[in-house]
Amino acid sequence: MLYGILSLCWIPLAGFISFLIILSAINKSIGVRKAYVSLLLRIFEYGRNSIESEKTVEDQDPHVELVNGLDTKETTTGSVLINRDAVLLPQAQELTHEKSNVLKKEEINFDFENCLDYVKAGIEAIIEDDVTSRFQAEELKNWNMLTRTNRHYEFISWKITLIWVLGFAVRYSILMPLRVLVCFIGVVWLTACTAAVGNLKDGDKKRAIVNKVLGQCFGVLSSAISAVITYHNEDNRPSSTGICVANHTSPIDVLVLMCDTTYSLIGQRHGGFLGVLQRALARASPHIWFERGEAKDRHLVAERLKQHVSDPSNPPILIFPEGTCINNTSVMQFKKGSFEVGGVIYPVAIKYDPRFGDAFWNSSKYSMMQYLYMMMTSWAIVCDVWYLPPMYRQDGESAIDFANRVKGVIAKQGGLVDLVWDGQLKRMKPKKEWKEIQQIEFANRLKSD
Repeated sequence: MLYGILSLCWIPLAGFISFLIILSAINKSIGVRKAYVSLLLRIFEYGRNSIESEKTVEDQDPHVELVNGLDTKETTTGSVLINRDAVLLPQAQELTHEKSNVLKKEEINFDFENCLDYVKAGIEAIIEDDVTSRFQAEELKNWNMLTRTNRHYEFISWKITLIWVLGFAVRYSILMPLRVLVCFIGVVWLTACTAAVGNLKDGDKKRAIVNKVLGQCFGVLSSAISAVITYHNEDNRPSSTGICVANHTSPIDVLVLMCDTTYSLIGQRHGGFLGVLQRALARASPHIWFERGEAKDRHLVAERLKQHVSDPSNPPILIFPEGTCINNTSVMQFKKGSFEVGGVIYPVAIKYDPRFGDAFWNSSKYSMMQYLYMMMTSWAIVCDVWYLPPMYRQDGESAIDFANRVKGVIAKQGGLVDLVWDGQLKRMKPKKEWKEIQQIEFANRLKSD
């Protein structure tokens, strides 16, 4: 009896899942995901009103507060950043030998008050700096019914507790199993399709088939995270060989962009789940994969890039110049390598909505499988993609200046903070040259006084 009931339930469920997968593969929508997101927004708004009605006046955070005598303000991302004068910032130019010797013969008069700006900057950095907060999950202004976020109100009232329990049951007992199944189907489909088209003869016909097949495969994979992607300014979409650069939040960035058009990818060879995807993609279209030792050879990387860009039959190559994942609140220093190659640069800004799920991958804290688990147990992944007009390096413009100009355009369009810091500070200490430049600047201030 029970077996018969389960069999009857399985048939419509399998048919519904197959229907959704087919819609994703042909890039069609009946509005289910958007309706789901709209429902979540109404639930979040109800939860916010309920929480605010339950909270006491003492528990409410003031919009502007005083921290150890330092002015602070609440930003649009929900985090509290100190209003500070930029004192200790890395400089674009390199420290020269002449700069280090210019002060040796100068008389310096020291006054204690001259160092107070640096003391203030140091205290501010201890409380909260502009760099390390970019490698942590974005702070939310309102709770999104996920206990993994910075807000924990699941037991503030019985109504909120009931909504949270129901949401937990839906995410872990319904959404996650379905998403895992769809992800497995998507990876198998991607592997099979790329193996098939990889045997075709090179030419325009193969490229057209590859574009169609990869769009279908990544459309199915996007269903595994309930992705709702809105593309803007599609007239600026990269359509020919060149370099497409974008801000980097997670490996999902590739999926988000590949759902709309085909790119070649560049990066280090990986094992595990990422390795499966890399090998599958390499069968169908040209990509640049490096071994760990080769990736550190800048000349080799630049040469491979030039070869790729010089071939008009190749698709645009997708590069994330930050070199690491940032939490989607800012854009950090762009490496100059991809801006030295020449040719056209296609800037793309990606902005995720953290209310439905945090797309940021903190690779120092979570493995790839842990990250995928978190994505599949989130509400959804909602993001906007802006294609910006193509940009070219101007006469007399250095690669660093060009990279900063492109970075500024991306930051402005995505509503992100434009930072000069190197994202590799996530894994390394500040360069010695930066400290020496600030020491010389401080000595110059003493001399002028």
